[in-house]
Amino acid sequence: MDQRGAATANGGSGSGSVGVQIQQSRRLPDFLQSVNLKYVKLGYHYLISNLLTLCFIPLIAVISIEVSQMNLDDLRQLWLHLQYNLVSIIICSAIFVFGLTVYIMTRPRPVYLVDYACYRAPEHLKAPYARFMEHSRLTGDFDESSLEFQRKILERSGLGEETYVPKAMHNIPPTPSMAAAREEAEEVMFGALDILFQNTNINPKDIGILVVNCSLFNPTPSLSAMIVNKYKLRGNIRSFNLGGMGCSAGVIAVDLAKDMLQVHRNTYAVVVSTENITQNWYFGNKKSMLIPNCLFRVGGSAVLLSNKSKDRSRAKYKLIHVVRTHRGADDKAFRCVYQEQDDAGKTGVSLSKDLMAIAGGALKTNITTLGPLVLPISEQLLFFTTLVVKKLFNAAVKPYIPDFKLAFDHFCIHAGGRAVIDELEKNLQLLPIHVEASRMTLHRFGNTSSSSIWYELAYIEAKGRMRKRNRVWQIAFGSGFKCNSAVWEALRNVKPSTNGPWEDCIDSYPVKIST
Repeated sequence: MDQRGAATANGGSGSGSVGVQIQQSRRLPDFLQSVNLKYVKLGYHYLISNLLTLCFIPLIAVISIEVSQMNLDDLRQLWLHLQYNLVSIIICSAIFVFGLTVYIMTRPRPVYLVDYACYRAPEHLKAPYARFMEHSRLTGDFDESSLEFQRKILERSGLGEETYVPKAMHNIPPTPSMAAAREEAEEVMFGALDILFQNTNINPKDIGILVVNCSLFNPTPSLSAMIVNKYKLRGNIRSFNLGGMGCSAGVIAVDLAKDMLQVHRNTYAVVVSTENITQNWYFGNKKSMLIPNCLFRVGGSAVLLSNKSKDRSRAKYKLIHVVRTHRGADDKAFRCVYQEQDDAGKTGVSLSKDLMAIAGGALKTNITTLGPLVLPISEQLLFFTTLVVKKLFNAAVKPYIPDFKLAFDHFCIHAGGRAVIDELEKNLQLLPIHVEASRMTLHRFGNTSSSSIWYELAYIEAKGRMRKRNRVWQIAFGSGFKCNSAVWEALRNVKPSTNGPWEDCIDSYPVKIST
């Protein structure tokens, strides 16, 4: 019943209607209906974040007034006072200079991301649904139940029709071999590095640090040695090859390169992230081991980092934080992504049904560490207050979920699968635009393992959304079980580099993905 109906029921007279209107006008307005709470929260965030500055304003005003009232006699007296305390001034100055020197010598050196490149396979390696299923049927390795299972996974995966599988998997029957796996690794790594060197005009001999990560293919000589040989890198290069560390190894590789750049001055570091599919395709019928066949696709990235101050002017980003979480001490977490043989002796990677719960626990630990480093003080106060009220008074208060949208402008969530992206969007209370890069990367390139976060960053740049001082959160999950985060800050309005992975198709995205 509306107000006019209530007035009529009160007697049907005009006076009754006026009385109700007066009564209504004396009530306080309903702020929940009249005020957009988003702006209230933003105002609170701004007030708390700038509280220290606001407190200093009255102090600065008082000092300014006092200084403006001083005359020449006051200034002369101040000078004489300083002369009589010359020893104290010298001691204080010496302590100040010493402290400043120690700070400059021991502070972490900034690490700049000069540029990066992502590999895009040739057209003939595309694997649309129909071809994927037809080839799976023709191999003769899968029974009807397994084929139907793969079909359902593909339909719900979020992958599109233009993802890539390696050359050996297009043959009928497939021809996985050491030679084919090496060929895939060379095409991906060298393809990304060629673009990187071309875009940055870097002489490969100037690279002082090389970190390569690939979880499932670790030949001898190593992948890093293959790169050293291809580009004739210098003999004293510090090279590392990370294996078996899963889809989050890209962030681990960046962290290792960062630590090396703190030790070795005035040099470049290159981080290459990829995964090899050729020798790791599963040809059995165990359902939990068939999922990687449906999700993982060809991809790789090469990232150029620098600790040279002169590179700041041309760099895209500055590394702010890296936070790593390892849950390997827990048996369930350790085995939730596990390479093994099935009952028929066929090797593959098994995904546990507890994977999402374990990933959620690892994420919680990771953001608990990351939160105090990146969240504004306003969010930290709200979280702490809620926690105290709940602990001290046993109140039925829902735990406060910090608003990471106040800390980050862009999110690069590892495109491990549709369920992963859905869960993070829900639990972190993100908007569709925040997970758009992850969803579109999964659709266009599939799960490219540790390199997926770079395809996502390239998507954001290609859309023209990266602005100076924007912060980016790269977050990845991997076997072990690990959850790792990297935080970058844009040093300028970032434009996409030449020969980017989205160069010829960005205008076609975003696309609507069927549920």
